[in-house]
Amino acid sequence: MAGADRKEQGARRLIVHMGVQKTGSTSIQRHLRRNADALAGHLVVRTPEEGSPMRPLGRAAIAYSLKPSDERAHALKLAFRDVLDTLPGNDVPVLISHENLAGAMPGNGGETRLFPALPQIAALLLAEARDFDVDFVVYTRKQKTWRPSVWAQAVRTDGYERSLAEFEDETAGLPGWGDLIRRLTADLGGRVTRFRLEDEADPLRPGRQLLRHAGLEDTLIDTLEPLDGPTNSRLNDGATEFLRRLNGLALNPHAHVKVADLVARAENLFAADAPSQGTS
Repeated sequence: MAGADRKEQGARRLIVHMGVQKTGSTSIQRHLRRNADALAGHLVVRTPEEGSPMRPLGRAAIAYSLKPSDERAHALKLAFRDVLDTLPGNDVPVLISHENLAGAMPGNGGETRLFPALPQIAALLLAEARDFDVDFVVYTRKQKTWRPSVWAQAVRTDGYERSLAEFEDETAGLPGWGDLIRRLTADLGGRVTRFRLEDEADPLRPGRQLLRHAGLEDTLIDTLEPLDGPTNSRLNDGATEFLRRLNGLALNPHAHVKVADLVARAENLFAADAPSQGTS
């Protein structure tokens, strides 16, 4: 869809931040929630908080990406409609942020490609939000650091069993981020904006590029309360390796989740040295 097809001036603006995973989305969302009062009146924010319709929306996007079908496309649109129905009835711009809207990342559910369903997911969301002036934001991160972080996250949350070396072999053929952006713009035209994680100046005030894109002035952004520290950091090597081996065991899923949570909360028990560095 070309940029000329955008809603005529006056439609309510809707910015959809689609991640992708391991590019700082969790930190951005935490920063947005911490500053909800300061942002009120400037921006309506929706992030994947527990109990909100944003959680089912993320699950629907992952499910569609792993096995696209008309039924799953319909479920995704209904989940997005449930989110849109929670918006206040005014003209304040809306920011929806959920990294799982990109679909399954490599290592999740057997996926080894670079978000193949992301353009289709965006098109489905666009069709459901036809009364809004919609645009999409994607953050990227240098793949040299992104891939190991994705591997560790897949081990931690998606049951991935293979080593980092095996993961690197599986994803050796991934194209660069330019390929993803070209596929997106082919379907969505000028509705797509890419930001680089490396261009975020202050890790304790993440999302400056996104907030500027949403129309906020630097003077307001500078007044926002910073985070206390990093969010969703990568577990240290010992804890990650423990979870990787755990993933190969035939545990009850509920028990697996409980053990993984215990490991994450006590990762210092799995390494004598300092935890390895990571980025959300």
